Amino acid sequence: MSETYTGPTTPDDIEADPDTASTVLDRQADAILLEGRTFGARPLRQAVREDAARARAWGRERTTRLRGAVQAEPVRASLYALGLGVLIGLLVAR
Repeated sequence: MSETYTGPTTPDDIEADPDTASTVLDRQADAILLEGRTFGARPLRQAVREDAARARAWGRERTTRLRGAVQAEPVRASLYALGLGVLIGLLVAR
């Protein structure tokens, strides 16, 4: 047996190709962490505000579409409203 003991290895002893995809990604991840960006959970208040803003924008878009549809075909929209009113009235009367 001609094995020789060289002692414990350190990370500095490992020679890696500096241009592999994983080392490039490691460097980019380190740069992102140094910038202070976080990708974890947001504070609750901020999350609620963002969700409320999205819901408000969604509601405004739907309202605009509905107004356009009613203005384009008012008779059809009135008949739909009448039919829904009758159905809801029948369900409530039960």
